[in-house]
Amino acid sequence: MTPRLVLASRSPARTKLLSDAGIGHDRLVSAVDEDAVVREHGTTGAEETAMLLARAKAEAVAALPEAQDALVIGCDSVFELGGEVHGKPLDAATATARIRAMRGRSGVLHTGHWLVDTRDPAAGGTGFSGGAPAAAEVFFAQMSDDEVAAYVATGEPLEVAGSFTIDSRGAAFVERVEGDVHAVVGLSLSTLRTLLARTGVGIHQLWSPPQRTAAGPL
Repeated sequence: MTPRLVLASRSPARTKLLSDAGIGHDRLVSAVDEDAVVREHGTTGAEETAMLLARAKAEAVAALPEAQDALVIGCDSVFELGGEVHGKPLDAATATARIRAMRGRSGVLHTGHWLVDTRDPAAGGTGFSGGAPAAAEVFFAQMSDDEVAAYVATGEPLEVAGSFTIDSRGAAFVERVEGDVHAVVGLSLSTLRTLLARTGVGIHQLWSPPQRTAAGPL
């Protein structure tokens, strides 16, 4: 039987990344209060915060009836610039200030991953619950104030870690990425593969059947 993967995230970028990689999955969103989780644990480091929130999301979704007999992957991304930890800005003023501070500089995007195996042991379930981080350094171009204002006006930076994307409009302002580029999108495929192996599942087992197109006349 093909293992079932559940993505514990509302992120359209993560679900698109999995789909583009041919990985079939369902999506369930947790009700985790990210700020409350961070306050409770007193977390300050970017990587630690990303791992903490990824675990909280994965475990919350894994406890749902809809996620039983599945492999649940939770992810969270946190941006680190000059020693400061940046999550989602949520408002235009914060996004504008952050992007202005980022231009012409580089920062590190940390993505935490946590996998929970809720499958029945009789059906091969391992009970595994564990995670791993992935990261990449992102180098930003110089941006004019007009470019910053136009980008913020799209609304795109408000709901993403670090106030930027590399798979949409924000890509125009990224000069290069050093490290795991998929970690910047929000889910490292190589890290997912490593975690799946801990449950005895090969990532190829999650691949959707290839789409066949009918040959037409030349």
